[in-house]
Amino acid sequence: MTTAGDVLELVRAPAALTVLGDTIAGGHAGGARFTARQWLLPLASVFLYSGGMALNDYADRDLDAIERPERPIPSGRVSSRRALGIATTLMAVGVGLAAVGGGRRSLRVAAPLVGAIVLYNTVAKDTTAGPVSMAACRGLDVLMGGGGGRAALPAAATVALHTAGVTATSRGEVHGGTVGTARAGLTITGATAVAALIGGPAAGATTNDAASRPSRPETRTTRVLAGIGAAAAAVAYLATALPSQLKSLENPSASNARTATRAGIGAMVPLQATLTARSGALAPAVLLGGVDVARRALSARRARGDVT
Repeated sequence: MTTAGDVLELVRAPAALTVLGDTIAGGHAGGARFTARQWLLPLASVFLYSGGMALNDYADRDLDAIERPERPIPSGRVSSRRALGIATTLMAVGVGLAAVGGGRRSLRVAAPLVGAIVLYNTVAKDTTAGPVSMAACRGLDVLMGGGGGRAALPAAATVALHTAGVTATSRGEVHGGTVGTARAGLTITGATAVAALIGGPAAGATTNDAASRPSRPETRTTRVLAGIGAAAAAVAYLATALPSQLKSLENPSASNARTATRAGIGAMVPLQATLTARSGALAPAVLLGGVDVARRALSARRARGDVT
């Protein structure tokens, strides 16, 4: 009998916290404020991400029977048919929430996002295009928050860059990684931090993009506070990602690759906070700081040897 806990394990429930900030960062990228309805977009991201995780396990069910038999499908706790149904339902709900929260502009991004999620999990994941394919998923998720507008592109590219590095690292979780991959991961993390701090419109910036509605006054205080907040979040991002990456560089074992991958996934939240704070949206950035605290508390309860 499938329990709620089995389903939560199937969809990697704690990791879903790392996508809440994608649409927040994208939506504020041009200095626009979220409307009440737009706060449904982070929830849409959670449903789309969770559906993708269920689809991942469905697509990997034969491999997992050999390498990860404790997972819900190979262990018999969730049937493959039920897992596919869960994946389909969650993604359908996610698209619906995107349509309600962001209107046609967000829906136009949500539809290709679902296609990108399916493509990654069923075709691209184990190919050389895997990291780029996964990066496209997270980049589109950020763009969904900005309604597909140009102002959200720098934030989307920054999150996509980090995602590509984490995905490349994750390939060493079972059989170990390489020094070259670990070195590339460190380089990407540094480049991501720089891009988050200096790329794209800053606090108070204006834009002609129809998808954005700048409403914060451009003041010196706003710019200073945004800079301080972004710098603090960027430090948290580096502090989350770098230690495990350095260990993986010294010894790219499977265990270290798993740890670096988990840390990289978790580092998404302070990265989103960096992008959000830089736009001048300090309250949402602080909210993402709270999400990061909750994520860390939940992650501490997971088994250390679990494969992401």
